Amino acid sequence: MRDHDIIVIYGKQIRNMAYEICMQAGLKDMILGKCASFEARIVLKPNLLGPVPASEGATTHPEIVEGVIRYLQEAGFRNLSVCEGSWVGDRTDDALLVCGYDTMLKRLGVPFVDLQKDKSRLVDCAGMNIRICEEPLSADFLINLPVMKGHCQTRMTCALKNMKGCIPNPEKRRFHQIGLFEPIGHLSAGLHQDFILTDSICSDLTFEDGGNPVVQNRIFAAADPVLNDAYCLQLMHLDETEVPYIRIAEQCGVGTADLSRASVRILTEKRGERGEACYYEKAECPPEGPAHNQTEAKTAGLIRVSELVHEVDSCSACYGRLVPVLRELEDEGVPVDRLRGICIGQGFRGKGGRLGIGSCTSGFEKSLPGCPPEEEKMKHWLRQLVEKLTDE
Repeated sequence: MRDHDIIVIYGKQIRNMAYEICMQAGLKDMILGKCASFEARIVLKPNLLGPVPASEGATTHPEIVEGVIRYLQEAGFRNLSVCEGSWVGDRTDDALLVCGYDTMLKRLGVPFVDLQKDKSRLVDCAGMNIRICEEPLSADFLINLPVMKGHCQTRMTCALKNMKGCIPNPEKRRFHQIGLFEPIGHLSAGLHQDFILTDSICSDLTFEDGGNPVVQNRIFAAADPVLNDAYCLQLMHLDETEVPYIRIAEQCGVGTADLSRASVRILTEKRGERGEACYYEKAECPPEGPAHNQTEAKTAGLIRVSELVHEVDSCSACYGRLVPVLRELEDEGVPVDRLRGICIGQGFRGKGGRLGIGSCTSGFEKSLPGCPPEEEKMKHWLRQLVEKLTDE
């Protein structure tokens, strides 16, 4: 696979699709071309942000990871591991269990490394020092397995932002303090991705923690994470100005965002004579259709309620729970406009105010504790708060 190649497969046999795309990309030759050894240390990095099943559109399907592992093992590679660190506020062990990775990895004999517990070191990432976990840094060949989905603060997340799971929790908090776009753009300059296989089976195109999955039945592979994410922009009908970390990564020398240089191969899954899954080239892309239109409507609603929130340096886990909860309450007829100006984020530590969410707003008149607060508690507290404000 060349740097300007993108391979897309449509289908429903997820494990087979992942295996096939590795074959189509010539992944074995890519690894041997770089490492010249079947003993190469290969590290796979999926997206397991929290205990959310892949069917909700937030995490990497375990069938994709299994398909890649089976391909690698059959090709003769044995020095494999899977690593991830869930977002701040959730335990990686819980995500591993709920997402079905624990039994799958044990069955395949592949170890898992929890990056929330891993050691880390400072790395020069194109002029920005970033603390990165040791496990992904130790890889001879790093395979990134992100989910193409929406994000509450960066609008979109895929290959480049998925590397944020490879930094320790204090560094994740620092990313939010200094602004996410610059450090995300720099991160892949110090943590090189060798192969990207993107999960676009049923991703949530509005928010990163899932709940509004849009069925697309698609996975795609690339060798350039910048080109991969530029392709995602096109698929999600976004403008590059909405996701500036892609151009920042390009400026850091990570790859190119010029889609005019991309060579896109599209395959579709069909049944062979014996009922087995076969893949044929030059298939037309299935139309986006009503599912995408519904997602655009949901996005508009989420943007509307997000304007009620005063956010300063908030972590994704906290902010990413608040806005969907506000939308749910609005859909239920709760007059959430009465909460306008509610505050959230690290920027409110040690300060006072009227309404706040999370431990960072503990000095406010009315504040819901938690880092982050649980969604159900948040919803119940906000509902009661609206009722009190209505009575005042």
